[in-house]
Parts: sequence; structure tokens; C-alpha cells
Amino acid sequence: VQLQASGGGLVQAGGFLRLSCAASGLTFSNYAMSWFRQAPGKEREFVSAISWSGGATIYVDSVKGRFTISRDSGENTVYLQMNSLKPEDTAVYYCGARWRLVSKTVSEYVYWGQGTLVTVSS
Repeated sequence: VQLQASGGGLVQAGGFLRLSCAASGLTFSNYAMSWFRQAPGKEREFVSAISWSGGATIYVDSVKGRFTISRDSGENTVYLQMNSLKPEDTAVYYCGARWRLVSKTVSEYVYWGQGTLVTVSS
């Protein structure tokens, strides 16, 4: 199984980025997909997740109304549209996969991508 995250970069506060995570080696439609992030010196924290069907999405409070998670089963890809970015969003963003249902718990995700760095300047 491989999860390949991309789309990170340097952006000014108020700007936007779209992260992508392409999955291979698994039946994508059976897996809930998630985004977590890890800032320097901090633990990995939950950002957003989407269920296997796309029918359920959850977000951490700090990104609600700014970030949108979506998935494209034809492309085996999950996206995170990030708008109105803030300096506190700076982190390495990781995508994760687990069977069917969404979860906010990092240990419940079985597969992980390599991470993509998002830097938001003030």
C-alpha cells in the first residue's frame, strides 16, 4: 500500500492550497481517508477525515469553515482544500487510511503517506 501526499508549499496568510493524497495497493472505496498534521515539536493532530462512501466528513474545530475534504474514487485520491490559511496551520500534513469509518485517533489509521510540508507566512 502506498499513499502519496502532495500539494504543500509556502503561502502567505489568507492564501490557499489544495493537498492531494493518491492511494494505491488497496481498494480505495473500502477505506476512510484522513488528514493529520504535525508542527515542529508537537504531536501529530487530527485535521479532517472522510468516510469510505464520502457520506461523512469530520473536522477539527480550528479548520471548520476553511478546509474541505473530498475524495475521488475514480482517481483513488483524497483532497484537502485549505482556504484562509493562517500561520498556525504551518505543519507537515499526512494522509492516513483506515477501514470504512472516520476516526480522529491517529493510532486507528493503518496506512500513512510520507507527508507534505505546508508553510504559512504572516
